[in-house]
Order: sequence, then C-alpha cells, then structure tokens
Amino acid sequence: MNPPVPTVFYSSIEEIPVQNQEQINSLKNTVQTLLDEATQQGASAAEAGLSQEKGLSVSVRLGEVETIEHHCDQGLGITVYFGQRKGSASTTDLSHDAIKETVSAACSIARYTSEDECAGLPDSALLQTEFPDLDRYHPWSLSPDNAIALATECEASAREYHREITNSEGATVNTHQGIRIFGNTLGFLQGYESTRHSLSCSVLAQRGDSMQRDYWYTVARNAAHLESAEAVGIKAAERTLRRLDARSLSTRQCPVLFSAEIASSLLGSLIGAISGGNLYRKSSFLLDALDTRIFPEFVHIYEQPYLPGALGSAAYDGEGVATRTRDIVKDGILHAYVLSTYSARKLGLQSTGNAGGVHNLTISSGQHDFPALLSQLNTGLLVTELMGQGVNMVTGDYSRGAAGFWVEQGVIQYPVEEITIAGNLKTMFKQLLAVGNDVDYRGNVRTGSLLIERMSLAGQ
Repeated sequence: MNPPVPTVFYSSIEEIPVQNQEQINSLKNTVQTLLDEATQQGASAAEAGLSQEKGLSVSVRLGEVETIEHHCDQGLGITVYFGQRKGSASTTDLSHDAIKETVSAACSIARYTSEDECAGLPDSALLQTEFPDLDRYHPWSLSPDNAIALATECEASAREYHREITNSEGATVNTHQGIRIFGNTLGFLQGYESTRHSLSCSVLAQRGDSMQRDYWYTVARNAAHLESAEAVGIKAAERTLRRLDARSLSTRQCPVLFSAEIASSLLGSLIGAISGGNLYRKSSFLLDALDTRIFPEFVHIYEQPYLPGALGSAAYDGEGVATRTRDIVKDGILHAYVLSTYSARKLGLQSTGNAGGVHNLTISSGQHDFPALLSQLNTGLLVTELMGQGVNMVTGDYSRGAAGFWVEQGVIQYPVEEITIAGNLKTMFKQLLAVGNDVDYRGNVRTGSLLIERMSLAGQ
C-alpha cells in the first residue's frame, strides 16, 4: 500500500498543474459555446458534458498476440430545460454546425415533453468552488511492443508456474487517458484529466477430470503502482490451481466469509438500497431506515472523495455538486442516503453529491487479518466467487450461485462449487461479525473480507 499523499486544494482549476491545460481550455470553450447556443435557442437552463479519450489495449494468448487496439473517442452531450421540461441530445462531432444541430434536437425534445416539477439544475449553492489536486493523471508511454512484452511475461509466468496449468484465456494490458469537461448555465465550467491502467491474466488448470479457471488483475491510475506482470500471472495460476477437485456440499446453514475481492458486492447492495431512485420509487428494503441501526455497532461506512490517486476520487459529481467526506453508516446506524438532484427533490431532500454514484466508499477495517478471520469463521464457507444477480432490492432477499472453500477449525479443507448461498440482506447486515484488514483497493469500494454469522447453503 502506498503512503498517504496530502490533498492540495486550489481556488481555480487553472491553478492545478496539468500537462494539457491548453487542450482543457479549448474544450471548455466548446462546452461554453454549447451552453450559449442553448440559451440563444430559448432554453431557460442547460448543462453539458464533453469527453475525449484515448488508449491502447493488447491481448496475448498462448504466447501469441491476439489483439492490438488503439482507442480514440470523443463525444458531447447537452441537456436543456424549458422551465421544467427537459430534453437531451448528443454527438461525436464538435464542429459549429453539429453543435447547433445537437442543441436544436435537445430543444425540440424539451418543447414536447411533459413538465416535471423535480427537473432542473442543482441548487447553485451546492456547486463545487474548490478544486483539489486528486493526482488522477499519470500517462503511460507504453508502446504496443512493450505492452506485448508485458502481457507475454504475465501469461508465461502463469503457464510455467505448474504443470497442471494446461491452457490460457490470455493476458491483457490496458492503458487509458482522457479529459472530461462539465458545465451549466449557473456558471459552473470545469474539467480534469485522468488515467487508468490495468494488467490481467486468466488461465485454466486440469487434474484428471477436474478442470478449473481463475484470474487475477491489477489496476491503478499510475502504472508505477501496478503489480508486476510476473506477480499477476503467478497469482492467477495459484488461484486456479487451488480450485481443482472442487466438490459440492449438502444443504445446511453455516457462517459465510466473503473474500475481500467480492465483498464489495454486499456494500454495492447497500448503496443500491439507499440510492434515491429506489427510495422514491419505494422499491428498497431499507425504505424509512434513516437514523435506524442496520449494522452492528462497530460498523463505520463512509465516502472519501478526496483521496489522491484513488480510482473513485472526484471533487464534484456528475452535476457539478460538491462531493464531501461523509459518514453513511456510523455506529451501525444509517445516517445518510445517496442522492442526485432529481432524486433528492423527489424525496423533499437535498442532493448529497452522488449523481453518478459514490466516491471511494470505505468500510472501516477491524484488527483481524485473513488468517484470523478464518479462525473466527471456524467451520463454514469461504466464498471467492459469486454468480448470477439474485438480489431482490424490494425485499432484500439474497440468493446467488457461489464457489469457494470449505473451512473447518479455521483451516481450508477443500474447494467447493455448484452451491447457492441465500439469506436476507437486512439480516445479513445485522449479522456482520467482522471486517478484515485485507482491504482490496482496486476499485471504488474499499473493503476487507466480510464475515456473516449465518446463511443458508444449498448444494446436493
């Protein structure tokens, strides 16, 4: 884990050190032209976004190059309001004529839509006015030849790890960089650069009649923070080999430990249940749960939008509303919802700066590392893979296909597959026993392994 980097704040986006400031300014002018055109065509308000992205993706399988793809995309979109009637349109053409036509199309739609009392731009007082340097831009000068060499090394380290690694689905290297601009007629007009790089590998193993596959990947904004190609390949091989000779289990109830790399899905279900869209549609199992205890007292879940270099960091949401570090669950009590401007108005509340989702959602870790969690699990199921989408957001009922390992007296005994785990998320949240300190930092949700006291397991 990298040491924490202090967040530096700037009063203007122009002060942030970037490598493509001239390009950002040019794109900001394009967005401003789009907004001005909307006003000239009669819109009472408008918001617009523009993105330019490029990247390289290289895949290798069985030592041979499968694909080399160069990506280069751009697009802009605008939403206009005529009072509380709304229309949207988009284009990939940034010419003056295309801008006029796109605005005209959005205005034409808005003139014929029904009024919606909750439609409109956010409250201007909620817009971001301070712009931190979030360390999101680290371009990687990676040539196709170097990318091929990295992917080949990664796959080779997996295939050569053990004789039971018999086939490969390949290794892939991705590098991406882009610029995003957002503005509205309230005077907000900002932009930022970002990068994202990754390396992944997937292989197959066979022992007798047993055949399994598994994978591993590393991702970061800065290529220097990626795991080595050799380490990724070895981890993919190890994960695949340990699944050989998997068996099913008889139906039972037992404790379940969700490994860190899949535990984020449980927190994702929490966010879905407290998101504005599900709340105002009354399709959430946590309806009217604000200020009530939904987890044990030790649970603390919060957003950290200003972490330098993190994948989920953002100074403002998809509407320009300022993000902030805030508690969502503290002492096990639900303290906040996840709202955009529209959903907040539908609920008679205020936007929480979450148009587009949460930002570096984090659950505080306990003192236990992974071996200690296995000891606390004692006898039960370690889940390392989930299949299907068996989550009922209205009732909280949870039923998903799973694979992993059976554990006895804190020691992994054998791999398992072809089982289903089931429960209810309300109960599962309340029966959370421990959060591991084996945190997975590879996404927007930061969590260690999660130990649930009891779930139903269906097998043979």
